[in-house]
Amino acid sequence: MAVTTSAPHAPDELREPALARFLFADRRASWIWLVVRLYLAYEWLSAGLEKLGSSSWVGAKAGTALAGFAKGGAAEATGAHPAVQAWYASFLNGFVIPNAAVFSYVVTFGEILVGVGLAVGALTGVAAFFGIVMNANYMLAGSVSTNPILAFLAIFIVLAWRNAGWIGLDRWLLPIFGTPWQPGEAFQQGGLSLHRQVAQH
Repeated sequence: MAVTTSAPHAPDELREPALARFLFADRRASWIWLVVRLYLAYEWLSAGLEKLGSSSWVGAKAGTALAGFAKGGAAEATGAHPAVQAWYASFLNGFVIPNAAVFSYVVTFGEILVGVGLAVGALTGVAAFFGIVMNANYMLAGSVSTNPILAFLAIFIVLAWRNAGWIGLDRWLLPIFGTPWQPGEAFQQGGLSLHRQVAQH
């Protein structure tokens, strides 16, 4: 006897393909994302730690390297086919360069935090999202390098946020904290008191 199903009439009635379900929700695919995560983590940690060891990024001369990068990007906003858009050049000149020292610390520790989050699988989707934000800003400032590749891979990590950190701390963090649209155990009725009792023993 053939099984019949009603045709979908709304977007939320459309089912995702089996491959998408496997990649973005099945914990068996977490090994795939572990490899991607570790590659991204290595790239971000390497960049961040290199900046941490440079006085032109963190220390007495903090901001000099970033200011030079921003000025170089702003200079590429001229010509018939500028590499940097005029609105972003205005952002660099009016906001980033005058506050280069602050942004220098933000970039340095932002890269390190993204790398650590991806490495240990803690709030993996959030870490990947902020990595994309930094990649986008670097590209908008005229720096291509590996940024498109890193951003492309990070987009998939964001899509796979449910299982990308399964081999990592998200295996425990997501059930405890949940999401804004699905609170975890810590935010359910009695959850906080229960965790406090467990912590005390």
